[in-house]
Amino acid sequence: MKRLCTICARGGSKGVKNKNIRDMHGKPLIAYSIELARQSGLFDIIAVSSDSQLILDVAADWGADILVNRPLDMAADTSAKLPAIRHCVQQVEEIMQYKFSTLVDLDATSPLRTVQDLRNAVELFESRGVSNVITGMPSRRSPYFNLVELNDEGFVQLSKPLTVPIVRRQDAPLCFDMNASIYVWKREILLGDYGLFQGDTLLYEMPEERSIDIDSELDWKFVEWILGGREGK
Repeated sequence: MKRLCTICARGGSKGVKNKNIRDMHGKPLIAYSIELARQSGLFDIIAVSSDSQLILDVAADWGADILVNRPLDMAADTSAKLPAIRHCVQQVEEIMQYKFSTLVDLDATSPLRTVQDLRNAVELFESRGVSNVITGMPSRRSPYFNLVELNDEGFVQLSKPLTVPIVRRQDAPLCFDMNASIYVWKREILLGDYGLFQGDTLLYEMPEERSIDIDSELDWKFVEWILGGREGK
């Protein structure tokens, strides 16, 4: 069984400028994902995809095996991520001249996940033989209880009202926030241009303190503080 880890990092970050290579406790942010993949011992190849040569150079310095130049039409602010991951996989397979059975993508801006999170997500995927695994944390709000939206008239309503109203959040069906930290796929599902959610998609649950995806300066400060606490132990 061959496993590939992809890490896709755009150069045009808006919320936090140059966040993928910005220093976080003595190393560029993207280094956390590269090092985690290496420490897990799971992967034959670790590949980094980017439209930025500077990001690719930094990734090479921190141990990425293969660097993939992402096409500019896959690196715009409105570009979806799945096509970039597919492109990266295809480029690596062309270079290596073999196919991978397990494909894992690590978000470059989620440095709080652990090696055990990664190993557990891959083990869940391979032991159950499913199409894919995503990661998420328990949701702070429930669409059945306290998550609301505006209707066509501009009035507020529950997002998913039930026939019998929920009076305690604890009684609502379990809901999760996707944290975009780890994605695991069968090759034929990812490259087959299917959507993210399949009939057998599983979720690997992570706690909130390991689920922050850096998308703002406030996120950056939270992550910096949490990592500082880990290093201080």
